[in-house]
Amino acid sequence: MKALVAGSTGETGSRVVKQLLKRGIPVKALVRDLASAQAKLPPEVELVQGSVGDRASLDAALAGCTVLISATGARPSLDPTGPYQVDYVGTKNLVDAAKAAGLEHVVMVSSLCVSKVFHPLNLFWLVLYWKKQAEAYLQRSGLTFTIVRPGGLKNDDDDPRPLVMAPADTLFEGSLPRMKVAEVCVEALFAPAARNRIVEIVAQEDAAPQPITDLFATLTTEVSNRPETCSTAATAMKGQQPR
Repeated sequence: MKALVAGSTGETGSRVVKQLLKRGIPVKALVRDLASAQAKLPPEVELVQGSVGDRASLDAALAGCTVLISATGARPSLDPTGPYQVDYVGTKNLVDAAKAAGLEHVVMVSSLCVSKVFHPLNLFWLVLYWKKQAEAYLQRSGLTFTIVRPGGLKNDDDDPRPLVMAPADTLFEGSLPRMKVAEVCVEALFAPAARNRIVEIVAQEDAAPQPITDLFATLTTEVSNRPETCSTAATAMKGQQPR
C-alpha cells in the first residue's frame, strides 16, 4: 500500500499523514508549496507539487500509489466560487485521476449535514451543497470508497470523548478532535466493512469506547458504487454553478 494525501498540510490532512506513517504506510503528499510543506510534514514523506485544480499534476502525483485520502476543503474567503472549485471540481479531478490510475480505495473527508440544503453553512457559497455533489460523483465512479462525514472539528488531540459512528444522514450535531477523523480515515483502508460506506462521526462523553473496526462493522448498509452510463447529476447541475 502507498497513499497519496490531498490536503496534506491542512490541520486534518497533516494528522492523516502522521497516522499513515504510524501504520507503516509510505506517503506521498500533494502540496502547493514545497518549502512550507517541508517545514510542516515529517521528512520521510514524499512531497509532490500540484493542486486539485490541475488534473495533470494529479496524474503525476498518483503514480505508484494504491490508495488516496482526500482531506481538502475550500478556505473561507470572499470568492463565491471557492467551494465549487475546490470541494466539487477539485474532488472530481481527484476521482477522475484515481480512476485512471486504478486505485484500490479512495477515502474522502466530507462534512456532517451535507444533505441539509437549508443548513446555515450553505450561506457560505453553498459549501455543504458542493461537498454533497462531490460525494455523489465519487459514489458513481465505480471506485471503492469510504466517505467520512465528521462533525465540528477540534484541534485538541487529547480530547478523551469516545468516538460515535452512524450511517449517512443520522447525526446532525456534535464535534470531535481532528485526530479521530484521521484515525477513521486510515482505518478505513484496512477494514473490509468500511468499503463503499458513508459514515458520520462525532465524539460523545457518554459513548462506550469501541475500536474503529468494530464501529465500521455495526454499519450494515453498503452504498452502491456502480458507475452510471448517463449522469443524471450532470443534468441537474446545469445552470447551478455560482455566478
